[in-house]
Amino acid sequence: MNIHLENTCNRNRTVAEINPEKTVLIVDDDPHIGELLKLYFENEGFRVDVCFRGDEVVDRVQQLNPDVVILDLMLPGMGGFDVMRELRRYSSVPVIMLTARGDTLDKIVGLELGADDYIAKPFEPKELIARVKAVLRRASKSNAFFSSESQASGDDVISYTDLEINRTQYLVRLGDEELSFPPKELELLYFLASHPNRVFTRSQILENIWGFDYYGEPRTVDVHIKRLREKLDVVDHPDWNIKTIWSVGYKFEVKG
Repeated sequence: MNIHLENTCNRNRTVAEINPEKTVLIVDDDPHIGELLKLYFENEGFRVDVCFRGDEVVDRVQQLNPDVVILDLMLPGMGGFDVMRELRRYSSVPVIMLTARGDTLDKIVGLELGADDYIAKPFEPKELIARVKAVLRRASKSNAFFSSESQASGDDVISYTDLEINRTQYLVRLGDEELSFPPKELELLYFLASHPNRVFTRSQILENIWGFDYYGEPRTVDVHIKRLREKLDVVDHPDWNIKTIWSVGYKFEVKG
C-alpha cells in the first residue's frame, strides 16, 4: 500500500483523541498498515480501533458499535467474505472492503454480501478517509431520507399483495414469511415500491440510495436488484414485479 506519512500527520492528534466524533474499526492482518491508518484517522478526528484477525471482528463490532468498518479480505482466523456474512446477519454497520487491484470478482462478491464500498490496494490513506467520510454522509442522508419520508406520509409501511415493506424495522413480509433485509436492499426496494410504475435510471437510483458522492460503479445497482429478485421470487407475485427497462434502468411494476 502506498502510505507516505506527512510531517503534519500528528499535529491534531491530541484534539482528535479528546473530541472523537466517529468510531472506525480497521481490520487488517498487517500491523504496520493498521497502525499507520490509525494515525491518519485519529488526525481527522476519528476514534480508531484496530483488529488483526477475522474471527475477532464480530465480537469487536458488538463491543464497540463502530460507525464504519474497514475490512481486508485476507485475514487469519476467518476470511473477509465470511466476516461480511456474519456481520450482515445482525448488523447494518457500513463496511468498506480492501481488495486486490483489478480483482473485479472480489468487488462483486463483496457488494453482493452487503459491502457499502471498496477500495483497491495499493491506495492512499487520504483516499480511504475520503471514502469513509462519503459512506458516513450517505448513511446520514439515508436516515434523513427515511425520516422525512416517514413524517410526510405518516406511515412507515408499504403494502402490496403478499408484500409488506417496513422501513422502520427494516423488515419485509413476503407471503407468510418475515425477512430481515440488509439496509441498502431494503432502502432500494422501498424506494422503488414507493414510486410504482415509475422508471429510474441507475444514476438516479445511485443518487437517491447511495448519494451524490458514491465512488462505486452503476453495476452496484444491478447487484442489489439481483439480490432482491432472488429473495422475492421464492413466491409468485403476479400483481407486482421489479422490471428491467433495457438500456435505461428499473421500475417497480404494479399491474391492475
